[in-house]
Amino acid sequence: MKSELDAYGRQLLAQFKTGIPTAEIIERDDYYIDTGSDAGLYFTVYEQWSDLERRAIDRAKGRVLDIGCGAGRHSLYLQQKGFDATGIDNSPGAIEVCRARGLKKALVCPVERIDELSPRSFDTILMMGNNFGLFGGAKNAGIILEKMHRITAREAQIIAGTHNPYQTEEPEHLGYHELNRKRGRLPGQSKIRVRFGKIVGEWFDYLFVSPEEMQEILKNTNWQIKEFLEPQNAAYFAVIEKKL
Repeated sequence: MKSELDAYGRQLLAQFKTGIPTAEIIERDDYYIDTGSDAGLYFTVYEQWSDLERRAIDRAKGRVLDIGCGAGRHSLYLQQKGFDATGIDNSPGAIEVCRARGLKKALVCPVERIDELSPRSFDTILMMGNNFGLFGGAKNAGIILEKMHRITAREAQIIAGTHNPYQTEEPEHLGYHELNRKRGRLPGQSKIRVRFGKIVGEWFDYLFVSPEEMQEILKNTNWQIKEFLEPQNAAYFAVIEKKL
């Protein structure tokens, strides 16, 4: 990502340098505007995380790849616990913050390029927050999951968080679901871009799915659901394992 388009990275850098909590602005392609994660969330520590998030990361094992690592809070926690943790993000600003905060292994790398990493290098892939969304869409998920299969060990796992898009009654979101259906997209597939200050990022797809949709996406891949964490709630996690 070009630095002049890295609104997300600039937001993290601004917060890191000033200590003032901020949140990015998210613009959807139907003109819906919202803030991103709660201000300050990217710099919270383990004790401040939700019980669900702590339960999810406590399942990490071995060598860890944190995809979409942001300011590095998950990788830094695991590094402090003695894990071999690598954080990647497509945002140069985010990786700059990670390195400044002490993350030893932090790389600018979009999820689409993870096949450039060494084969069988990781035992756990983290997609914390709602980062299952980084797959973008069902077809792209299949491509990236194959790349994940190549860079992970035989008994590797993916720990992925997402948000069930159907647990809403907001007309703006329900209308967007219907628009997506008409366009032949999954209802929870959002086309968005990030704004911060005067910087406007590029458009990209971000995917929200129900547990049933996640299982359908995995059906024809080399991965399968091991367990869901709180699948009855809007925010939930999945532990995904290789098919042996």
